[in-house]
Order: sequence, then structure tokens, then C-alpha cells
Amino acid sequence: MSDQEQDTVSALEAPGFAPAQFVRWFREVAPYVHAFRGKTFVVAFGGELVQAGALNVLVQDLSLLSSLGIRLVLVHGSRPQVNEQLRLKGYTHQFDRGMSPTDAASLECAKEAAGEIRLDIEAAFSQGLPNTPMSHAHIRVISGNFVTARPSGVIDGVDYKHTGQVRKIDVDALRQAMELGSVVLLSPLGFSPTGDAFNLAMEDMATSVAVALRAEKLIFLSVTDGVLNEDGSVDTELARVDADALLANGDLDEDTSAFLQYSSLAVKRGVARAHIVPFTLDGGVLLEIFTHDGVGTMVVEDTLDDLRPATLDDVGAILSLIEPLEADGTLVPRGRGVVERDVENFTVLEHDGVIYGCAALHHFPEEQMAEMACLIVHPEWQGSGEGEILLRHIESRARSLGAKRLFVLTTRTSHWFLKRGFVTGGITDMPREKQQNYNRSRNSLIFIKRL
Repeated sequence: MSDQEQDTVSALEAPGFAPAQFVRWFREVAPYVHAFRGKTFVVAFGGELVQAGALNVLVQDLSLLSSLGIRLVLVHGSRPQVNEQLRLKGYTHQFDRGMSPTDAASLECAKEAAGEIRLDIEAAFSQGLPNTPMSHAHIRVISGNFVTARPSGVIDGVDYKHTGQVRKIDVDALRQAMELGSVVLLSPLGFSPTGDAFNLAMEDMATSVAVALRAEKLIFLSVTDGVLNEDGSVDTELARVDADALLANGDLDEDTSAFLQYSSLAVKRGVARAHIVPFTLDGGVLLEIFTHDGVGTMVVEDTLDDLRPATLDDVGAILSLIEPLEADGTLVPRGRGVVERDVENFTVLEHDGVIYGCAALHHFPEEQMAEMACLIVHPEWQGSGEGEILLRHIESRARSLGAKRLFVLTTRTSHWFLKRGFVTGGITDMPREKQQNYNRSRNSLIFIKRL
């Protein structure tokens, strides 16, 4: 037996291994696996990731995603490698973040750098060593002229020469490649109908591809942690309007600002979710995808664009949503006076001036708990995830208030809550005030979720 084999320890034999914890984790991951099978993810990373030696680990994680039925398009950058090529050849020009002119010499360096990185990525996907995550993996990587480019031209008197922008994405060809189970790899170069090559921004290409494919996720791998709160923690979820406000303030670092700008644009143009994930964190992509809060910053369109705090003017609309459910016994009768008193606890979903959903949050600070009540979506609007939007928003509000657990009482929708991470609780699990007011004649089921 070799020294390497002697040093190899199975996870099941490792000190501190907890079988129950592993099983629980595996079960928690299962819903994400079901949800994302067959969906398209566009993963984009700069040459800095390759330079940092993080390519092999990333490819192993991406191979796992591919094996789970997720369709992958990878878009890589090459700026540090191009700059190194320019330096070695004695050129003074260097590329920074942002658009710069690309002369003929710089274009040749860009071609060389892209070719080298592409080969490194293909080699990494070809690994099949035993006792590694790539064992028994047979993943094809397909590259090609999927992107038609156009020259940027002359802007403010500056001729950008071989710097270009995305003109068209060959969506049908990309989908055919992915339907074969292949990973599509795109380098930051595009070609015009005349056969000219153009140097493209990785972020622009990745965003254009994600929009064209109507991707479920656009994931930018960054050297930064994402958008940070004032206390230094990562802001794990941003509505697009809030992302745009942060960009307007101009307080973000250069890398985060660039990725956030393209994330916002992608979401605005139809991509479901855009993420900024640190590549310095081992397994960052997996943690972002398969854990509830993730580890980076996620930008979404639908969190707050249609969500807003309720006002007294909304009481009538809220009552019209509540009353049918009060009539059939789903909800406890409240009456206008109660809704008016508690209106500041309500959030409403509004579209074109029509309120079609609502939810209320009641905070119990002493027990670090919060209750979600009156989660309602009008029947004509159900089925498109509006309930999920309200739930995520209420969870976010509860966390911001310092709540550690969120609970609900229901008589009709227990399965909906169970599918979203709630577990069955009892009367004594609720705050004391709520225990005293619990209506035993209704015998409502109690569900609790850790935040």
C-alpha cells in the first residue's frame, strides 16, 4: 500500500463524522436538486480565479452540478493573463477593468491567453482520478463560435479598434450542445460575419448569454465576498432596485460594482437570479446554490418591486383578500378594526395598482420569535411563486428584527409549509403571549422554521 493510500481517509471514517447530520444535510439538499434539474446556469469567472489556482476545485464542483442534471455554460475571462503576455512581449499597454482599446498586438495576446485557459479548463474536466470528485466523470466540453460580435467603434473620439460587444447569441446551437449533456465553454472573444475577431468583456458576454438562454441563474465568481452590510456581513439577497441604488451611491469596490451592475442588468432582462460568489471560499458555488441563505449576494427582480409596506389606504383591499378565507374557516375572523390597528405589520403584493397578495409579521422580541399570519395570494395569481416571494420577504424582515425562529398557525395548508422548511411544533413552542391567546377550539397546527 502506498503512502498516499495510507493517508486517504474516507469521510465515513473521519474523526467527528456525524451520520445523522450527514443524512439531515442530504435530505435538505434534495429539494434544490429537484428544483434545478434541467435548468440552465451560466457561470462566469475572470482569469484571476485561474491565476489563484482555484480552477481544479471549481471544475470538480461544476462537474457535480452537471451530474445532477444542471445545464452549464461557462464563460471565462483572461485579463491578468493577457496583461502578462503583453508584459513579456515588451508592450506597455495593460488592461484594467472597464472598456479599453484593443490594438492588433493586444488582440493576439488575448487569443493566446484565451486558448491557454480554454485548454486548462478542458484538461480539468477530463480528470478521472480515483478517490477524487472527478472519479468516473465523463463530461464533454464544447467550445465554438456561438457568439457573434460587433466592433465598439469610435466612442468620444477614441477608436476602440478590436474591442467589441456582443451582437448575437446562437441560442439553438447552445441548447443543442447542452441537451447532449455537454458543458459549453465560452472564451471572451467573438467573431463578426466578416471573420474578424473582437476582444469582449467577460461580464458582458456572460450576461448576454444568460439573458438569451433565459437562464435560471447567472453566477459571477469574484475575488470579493459580494455586497457587504455596514457590520461587514454579506448581504445575501438584494432586490434589483436596491442594487441599482447601491451602484448609484458609488461606494462599492471596483470588482463588486462591476459584477453587481451586470447582475442587475441580467435580472432586469429576465434572468431569474444573479449571484456574486467568492471563489476564495472552497465550495462557494455549492454553498450558494444548495443552502438557504447562500454565501454570496443574490440579486432578484421580484423581492421588492411588487412588495411594499401596507398603509391605511390598503385596508379595504386586504379585507377583500381575507374575507373569503374567513368565511370558509381558513382564517380567524379579524374585522376592519383589527386590520387597521395592525396594518403596519402587513406587507402587500401590488401590480399595476391591484393588491393581489398580503402577509403580516408579528414580532415577539423577548423570545426572539416572529409569527407570519394572513399569507394570502388571490386565486387568479396563484401558481407563479407569489407565496414564495411573500415568505422570503417575511423571513428577511424577521431576521432583521433579530428573530431566530418564525412560526405559523394553519388549518388547511400544512403541506405547503412543510415543503418550505417548517417543522411541526406544539403550543409550548410558541411565545407565552401567543400561548395564552391560542384558540383551542380551532385546533390550528403549529409550524416553526429556524431563520
